[in-house]
Amino acid sequence: MSSNPHLKRVSRQTWHFDQNVRLQSSAVAVGPKEGEGPLASLFDVIHDDMYAGQNTWENAERQLLEDAVSAALKKAGIAGSEVDAILAGDLLNQNITTNFTAEKLEIPLLGMYGACSTSMLTLATAAALVNAGYANRAIAACSSHNATAERQYRYPTEYGGQKPPTAQWTVTGAGAGLVGIGGTGPRITYATMGKVVDMGIKDPLDMGSAMAPAAVSTFLAHFQDTGRKPQDYDLIVTGDLASVGYPIVKELMLAEGYDMDQVYNDCGLMIYTPDQDVFAGGSGCASSAVVTYSHIVDQLNRGLLKKVLVCATGALLSPVSTQQGNSIPCIAHAVALEGGQ
Repeated sequence: MSSNPHLKRVSRQTWHFDQNVRLQSSAVAVGPKEGEGPLASLFDVIHDDMYAGQNTWENAERQLLEDAVSAALKKAGIAGSEVDAILAGDLLNQNITTNFTAEKLEIPLLGMYGACSTSMLTLATAAALVNAGYANRAIAACSSHNATAERQYRYPTEYGGQKPPTAQWTVTGAGAGLVGIGGTGPRITYATMGKVVDMGIKDPLDMGSAMAPAAVSTFLAHFQDTGRKPQDYDLIVTGDLASVGYPIVKELMLAEGYDMDQVYNDCGLMIYTPDQDVFAGGSGCASSAVVTYSHIVDQLNRGLLKKVLVCATGALLSPVSTQQGNSIPCIAHAVALEGGQ
């Protein structure tokens, strides 16, 4: 045990936020397929084409991220100059979407990368900065785009390559949350930061199987550190395990003595309808960000949910590591959100 009297952590992995840290506002922007899904009525901006009015897909992703951040600021009634930091990331090399967007917003940037776990990596770190007093307000944000991710990690969409049923559909969207002390938004009470888990899976078209054990590792740490159990939450979601990884998590957790069947869902299954032709379901940074910063926040603010645990999952592969035959290291970060009032 450390002798540091200022430590606010529960363990090496779990942080407790004791300063009434709140998600004061949030917003999302999405592409056309997401705008046809079951959560569309809660989205702030829906673009009717994949280019979002821009000349390239990469520029479109920057537009999505800017839209989400701008909408979150507008909802809070503040300007970007009143925000101390933006913590953001995306899936493209060197976080290029984030870098260009932050330059335009003129907010101090902490660029972060956790693959598809970036939504909760940024939210947990933003909450830690605010709770410790290093920031008065901070924005947590991330983005992904189906066409930019396909171009970088697989093949451009024009190629038309065949995919197996285990493949997933990268969500085109961005989500942003404004974190501060007080207000009426959901409280951010705990964050459990994941460890890298690598089960030796090498297939980049089966990320659900690769990421599921990382989610289980983080769930186990969270429940053991906090003394909570699945039934203490009204809803527990993973980020983008979709129809392949989702049942694996339930099975592995049950083997550890935790029955999550009644409260567990996956954002990659929630954002699309079964008839939308998205293979195993949604993936990407925006999968958990879009669902959390729209549907989940709305349910918490309306009192329909009291406690939610969001565990964003990420496959930390790169095109080079895949081409060289390496396995896929994975990670998951979880944040506990509690009723808005």
